[in-house]
Amino acid sequence: MRVLRNYSLKDHNSFGIDVRAEKFISIQKIEDLRNLLRKSYASELFILGGGSNMLLTGDVNKMVLHIALKGKDIVSETDSEVVIEAAAGENWHEFVLWTLKQGFGGLENLSLIPGNVGTAPIQNIGAYGVELKDTFVSCKAMNVQTLEEKEFSLEDCDFSYRNSVFKNQLKGQYIITSVKFRLTKKDHHLNIDYGSIRSELTAKGITEPEIQDISNAVIAIRRSKLPDPKEIGNSGSFFKNPVISKDQFEGLKSKFPEIPSYEVSEDEIKVPAGWLIDTAGFKGYRNGDAGVHKNQALVLVNYGEATGSEILDLSKTIQKSIKDKFGIDLEAEVNII
Repeated sequence: MRVLRNYSLKDHNSFGIDVRAEKFISIQKIEDLRNLLRKSYASELFILGGGSNMLLTGDVNKMVLHIALKGKDIVSETDSEVVIEAAAGENWHEFVLWTLKQGFGGLENLSLIPGNVGTAPIQNIGAYGVELKDTFVSCKAMNVQTLEEKEFSLEDCDFSYRNSVFKNQLKGQYIITSVKFRLTKKDHHLNIDYGSIRSELTAKGITEPEIQDISNAVIAIRRSKLPDPKEIGNSGSFFKNPVISKDQFEGLKSKFPEIPSYEVSEDEIKVPAGWLIDTAGFKGYRNGDAGVHKNQALVLVNYGEATGSEILDLSKTIQKSIKDKFGIDLEAEVNII
């Protein structure tokens, strides 16, 4: 293990914010992780995965542990399904493409989501009608104090919309080292009725889609709406889609008849945050190098040299505007650091 000092994190966060780490070390073996934790206090560490779901607003005056554990294994298999275990440092999209190449279904709607496998359960990532919890079996995580590895079941993780036990009760207490998924080998359940997947398939003349077709459609849609972090710094969706009561929604619908919605339960409605931000006039807005993407109002971007604080200020301006116009509190999906 080599400790790098005063190390730039610009290439390790998808916003491309140029802040520095006091110390930086890449962890590629479980034993290296255990040995380093044995020597350091948890409060002195900053755990870094793919850097795709965070906004860095200043230098990190701690030891940054970059979790770069690699590996994919078939744990068990039947005629109809397979359980795969992937190490935390595996790139999420590359992992999804690998499962599809093997003919395994379940993750196709989650194609092209930035980040690594190990951070996916923390956020319970989701897209186009599918969430990580739908295929999740368990994950292994190391306790930063006791150094013991524990396996967390689906129930243990307490998943909800863009949330998990790792963002709440156990925040900062564990480092996820691997994740297990249960995927299908045949009779795949295809989710094509969320967003514009069906219309994308129709445009391509596909009437009987397979899992790879779903993935291709999702990739095409995301690329048409979302900027590539390698070209324009961003963290994908900056805000969560708010869930409001039906009564509040009916009140809004009387003022904004075109407001889109998705029913969550008998009493709750999900409203697209992107539509709210667009309707408030922020799509394509730019203040210096901090802005809102021209094709997707849900995505805040760094056009070059924006600081994390400038992007954070923009997000607060948007939140206030949405509250004033719609009476809805927008919650950030990214972690503000």
